[in-house]
Amino acid sequence: MFRNIITISMVIAFFANIPLFAQDAVELAQVDAADSGDTAWILSSTALVMLMTLPGLALFYGGLVRSKNFLSVLIQCGAVAAIASILWVIVGYTLAFGEVSNGFIGGGNAWMLIVLSDVREGLFIPESTFAIFQMAFAIITPALMVGAWVERARFGWVVAFCALWGLVVYAPVAHWVWGGGWLSKLGVIDFAGGIVVHTTAGVSALVAAMLVGKRTGWPKSLMLPHSPALTFVGAALLWVGWFGFNGGSAVAANDDASSAILNTHLAAAVASIIWILIEKIKIGKPTTVGWATGAIAGLATITPAAIDVSAGGAIIIGILAAIICFFAIGLIKNKLKIDDSLDVFAVHGVGGMLGSILVAILISTSFGGTGYSDDGSMIGQIFIQLIGIGSVALWSAFITVILALTVSMVLPMRASADDERDGLDIANHGERAWDIES
Repeated sequence: MFRNIITISMVIAFFANIPLFAQDAVELAQVDAADSGDTAWILSSTALVMLMTLPGLALFYGGLVRSKNFLSVLIQCGAVAAIASILWVIVGYTLAFGEVSNGFIGGGNAWMLIVLSDVREGLFIPESTFAIFQMAFAIITPALMVGAWVERARFGWVVAFCALWGLVVYAPVAHWVWGGGWLSKLGVIDFAGGIVVHTTAGVSALVAAMLVGKRTGWPKSLMLPHSPALTFVGAALLWVGWFGFNGGSAVAANDDASSAILNTHLAAAVASIIWILIEKIKIGKPTTVGWATGAIAGLATITPAAIDVSAGGAIIIGILAAIICFFAIGLIKNKLKIDDSLDVFAVHGVGGMLGSILVAILISTSFGGTGYSDDGSMIGQIFIQLIGIGSVALWSAFITVILALTVSMVLPMRASADDERDGLDIANHGERAWDIES
């Protein structure tokens, strides 16, 4: 009898550890193991987004400056990518995606990425995969600002400013919108970074450009791109990398990812064609730089809306991105006389904010979009988007002034007149990009 009791007890204990229903088994599987397909896609997307900064953005910006400053642009992008990576692991990730408490900054549960879950909550990928994917965003966002101060900002100031900016501007805003913070709870829509990436970088770039001052001789002297060919290659790399930027933001290998990629491609294609059409009308010739700039404008503008609008909506976004960003460049440079050298605000800032407003309209099922929430409406969503854009723009501008001036007390912001004349390649780095004489 005693032996039978033991046997029955062992059987009961065995079956007690097996889920009785299929749904229980699925839930346990979701907690214990990540989906290999989703994980592979996000890791691939991470590589694509990294490709956007190095070499994509570096070549795009590098081709737009004069040859004597080409290397300075490359090393600024490279150094910003390196320091942003280190700080993201140490503290940036937990500030952006740590435990939600007050809605303004993430909790410190993931310092140095020490405590990460096997599976990121709400997703089907390891938290380490999610962290490195988000790190790629934290890298490219401050790197975008490099285009505002090229040819005159000191290297040390650039690296220190961008390092602090990533922690004090980017990480908190990422938490507000993507990390469960107060803008997320308000209902702000920003699929892949129209507000978090492009508004923060664009507004901060404009402020930094005003603080560092105009290039010597600008705008009276022509400062033409030394290599439109490199700019074209850089733009092409950015275009391809953007498939990971937007497609990867679905955080799964599913229909949302493919829809985001389709819309991303359409917006870039339309904007590039509209841009060179405007050039043909205004200056008589379509240019390589114009095509590249138009493509980037379309990519930046579709970013917050890529998953929520239809293909037709993406085409509308591409058209408006080209028209509005094209004339924004003229407004900033010709009317306001601000030397935002490579048009970071006019392309990324204006594009990101424009897309963040357009998504509130084109998300409507009338335009083929995914539709509003049960208690949402077009007017209500536009109002919410404006709150998101306005608060992030004000935060970015205010903190940029403080950080830029504070860092300049230790590391001078502006290169000397002699260094600027000689070119930053030689003055700051002792190298030349092109050895023409050999």
